Amino acid sequence: MCVIEPDKYQRARNPRRGTQESAAAAWPPLARYIEADARLGAAAAARGPLTLAAYEFLRFGVKQAWACLFGAILLGFLILTYWAYPVGAPLTRYDFLFLTAIAIQVLMLWLRLETLDEAKVILIFHVIGTIMEVHKTAIGSWVYPEASLFRIGGVPLFTGFMYAAVGSYLARVWRLFDFRFTLHPPLAALAALSAATYVNFLTNHRVLDIRVGLILAAILLFARTTVYFKVWRTHRRMPLLLGLTLVALFIWFAENIGTATGTWLYPSQRLRWSLVPFSKLTSWFLLMIISYTLVAWVNGISIFHSARRSAGRP
Repeated sequence: MCVIEPDKYQRARNPRRGTQESAAAAWPPLARYIEADARLGAAAAARGPLTLAAYEFLRFGVKQAWACLFGAILLGFLILTYWAYPVGAPLTRYDFLFLTAIAIQVLMLWLRLETLDEAKVILIFHVIGTIMEVHKTAIGSWVYPEASLFRIGGVPLFTGFMYAAVGSYLARVWRLFDFRFTLHPPLAALAALSAATYVNFLTNHRVLDIRVGLILAAILLFARTTVYFKVWRTHRRMPLLLGLTLVALFIWFAENIGTATGTWLYPSQRLRWSLVPFSKLTSWFLLMIISYTLVAWVNGISIFHSARRSAGRP
């Protein structure tokens, strides 16, 4: 990752997106800490590059944790209910998770931890995920072994929120790190790739699985794309493909936690738990493309212009 000179960029015109304010300033309980954080950062910078790097690393971790808030809380409840949910409770574990997920979503909107635009992305992804779950459980790709009242076919309704957690993370991290891009592929091309990916998820057990072709198409589209993200005062950069792959890897880790708690099981795990096959990483990578496209349509693509490029120098 490289450091980019601060404040030397322009935002692409996008009527759907206004001037971005501090994520902390948008939430009153955190607003009081903005000045304290500025003093801490200034003190770190005064102590030299190593201290400043440590401060930015810590700040990066805190921002990532904040972006993961919805998914982390939901994952925490998966673990908690696996270990401590009372046997014979009038409300089943899955139904409790469903009602808890709704409560978390409402609370995040009420506390302004999430914007309405982000909630729209989450709702769309919830629907997309639920439809895919109904199809995949019907053909035996995985199973939900416990009983529940709130369900469609063999799919408890809380499962849509697990897909929504991916959309929530992307929407929040986009805002928290003030994403900018260079050489970003057209959104229409991403929409076509996402549609083909979703259709392949639904049909790959009956017809030819074109997953490899879809991954190659994603690599071609994003091969030259760089994402610029602001940790503190400067924008740093990373190949977008690397960022999407890392997120897919962490989703794979979360899926292993989900199966270890018995929330859902693959056929190979019904008698004895084992790691989710690493090949599933390709599925999560393609799923990331779908969720990324939805968030990009809502947020728009802000173009990064470095000081050198803005001045017309090579």
